[in-house]
Amino acid sequence: MIEMKVMGIALDTRTGSPIVVLHDKDNRRALPIWIGSAEASSIIRKIENLEVSRPMTHDLIINIVEKTGYKITKVEINDVEKETYFANIFLENNNGEVLEIDSRPSDAIAVAIRVNAPIYVTSNVLASGSVSTNSARDEQEAQEFKDFIQSIKPSDFEKLMNNKDHFENDQ
Repeated sequence: MIEMKVMGIALDTRTGSPIVVLHDKDNRRALPIWIGSAEASSIIRKIENLEVSRPMTHDLIINIVEKTGYKITKVEINDVEKETYFANIFLENNNGEVLEIDSRPSDAIAVAIRVNAPIYVTSNVLASGSVSTNSARDEQEAQEFKDFIQSIKPSDFEKLMNNKDHFENDQ
């Protein structure tokens, strides 16, 4: 699982649909997820710290969770199927009991940012939907790897295998 933060909301220029953009802590990968207008509005209100006089839907969800003795501990975006993302919201009570609630990622994100719960994304979701936000760094690392591969000698593999055999014999 990779922890991600909300970078912001963007609009798809082709469709006008809102997109929530998550990024990793190193700002190396971004994950765009198309969401509904209501969820985008909710996320923007929290990002901009806009107060409303009455609880909105995501505030209501948090109020219900907390009144039942649970707290929201984390959110996981854990699957993608045919461009549809899946998420879970994790709740925990004072006895350490954990509940896992199926959720749309947009709702999970809107709830998580309100309570400062971490947002995690599985590596398979990142692999299928993320984009690089630092292509220069990616190219540099690719070149460093190529240089490393070119500098390896057959004797390096022999040393590695000898160390492996030595380690296995110690077990």
